[in-house]
Amino acid sequence: MKNDSITLTEGGLRCEIKPELGGCIAGLWFDDVPVLRSTPAVELATVRLSGSYPLVPFSNRIGHATLKWQGTSHPLVQNNGPEPHAIHGIGWQRPWTVLEQDGALLMLACEHRADAAWPFAFDASQTFCLRGNALELTLSMTNQSAVPAPAGLGWHPYFVKRAGSHVAFEASGRWEMSGEKLPTHREPSGGLDTDCVGLDVDHCFDGWGGSVSLRDEFLHTRITSSLSRLVVFTNATRDFVAIEPVSHVNNAVNLLQAGTGRAEDLGIEVLAPGESMSARMSIQVERAS
Repeated sequence: MKNDSITLTEGGLRCEIKPELGGCIAGLWFDDVPVLRSTPAVELATVRLSGSYPLVPFSNRIGHATLKWQGTSHPLVQNNGPEPHAIHGIGWQRPWTVLEQDGALLMLACEHRADAAWPFAFDASQTFCLRGNALELTLSMTNQSAVPAPAGLGWHPYFVKRAGSHVAFEASGRWEMSGEKLPTHREPSGGLDTDCVGLDVDHCFDGWGGSVSLRDEFLHTRITSSLSRLVVFTNATRDFVAIEPVSHVNNAVNLLQAGTGRAEDLGIEVLAPGESMSARMSIQVERAS
């Protein structure tokens, strides 16, 4: 694995990115205070300990690593140790290449040919741009296969959980989870407005308003996105809060095949050959007042 990394700086923000390591963000700092779980890029050896990584061509889990699509079951790779599911797409486990770098802007690309991990070819791109006190991200993918393919996008940022961390956002529903970490059914939910210490959550919220406030004694961070679903994960053993804008519910395609929800409610996108989809996320940071 190469140790090549790229550092973007603007004002008080510094972002270190490792294209070869899943196109991940090694760290994001504001005036040297870590915003994300942050490791200097030269020291980061695994994407699972990074500050954030892209979710493409799906987010969260596909149950038991089997994609049920248009009458066919596609076995996928169990890509996270002993876990029986396929998780977080494949972009985080592939090298990305630099398309453009200019000051506080970076663009990366990843090309995927159909294989055991995902049976549909696609191209993906990411942009990272520091503007003022914000890191602005875009993520896009294009179906390069000859048939319509399911598609999903998102990000998996790990925000630092400090003693005074408080998270707040609005939503309309929450998907309850089984012991297998797969969604079972949707319940009404107004979102969260709570301290993070002691919070135990690993759920996908839908009807999300597109904005999250995360406050602690040092920073006020505002996460916004064009996406309308949000996965939140933390518990008492974790020193982070994962706040993940995503395009679809966990295990969405298989839920559709099982008759649990409609495609539009689950967030399923179907890309025709040559068709694209894209998403935006922004992480805006300021000193706590």
